[in-house]
Amino acid sequence: MTGLNTFPAPPPRSLTLIAHALTPALRGLVLGGDAEPDPASVEAARGLELTADAVYAGPERAAVRTAEALGLTPVVEPVLRDREYGDWAGRDLEELLAADPERVSAWLERPHTATPGGETENDVIARVADWLGDLDQLTGDRRTVVAVVHPAVVRAIVLYVLDAPAESLRHVDVRPLATVNLSHHAGSWSLAFH
Repeated sequence: MTGLNTFPAPPPRSLTLIAHALTPALRGLVLGGDAEPDPASVEAARGLELTADAVYAGPERAAVRTAEALGLTPVVEPVLRDREYGDWAGRDLEELLAADPERVSAWLERPHTATPGGETENDVIARVADWLGDLDQLTGDRRTVVAVVHPAVVRAIVLYVLDAPAESLRHVDVRPLATVNLSHHAGSWSLAFH
């Protein structure tokens, strides 16, 4: 066709997810909470080299402190919070297993179920999927985005991008300071390996 102006497509948006620094809750398998991160883990974060046009962090202190250790100033995004554990929040998994082994085992085996008063894994996946869908509006022309979040949020985003069921979460191990790269092009997200 002649006479039509054509504009090059914008470059793909990149999103780097970083699991926040180690916390006592992660070390001790405590559900939820908002503890200060381990100083050695925060120090290890300083060694990661990242640049970004836009930076987000979950509301947990560990997420914000990790972003700051990276030399980044994040926008705190409540939607990027850890899974809500309701009545089990702040409790040690071993303690819960001892107190109510049948109920806790059922919850561990079926992530589409919620803790009493908490969220299912599908709830978390839906929450982060909505955030990913809004990212273009949130960031505008900024193409390189970093999000420092709880490991459970990294796992939920990976499951969403892979279109994997919540039951797959046990096959996605996300350790503190783990990094996952995603790219967005032509309306969909993909894992991006560098």
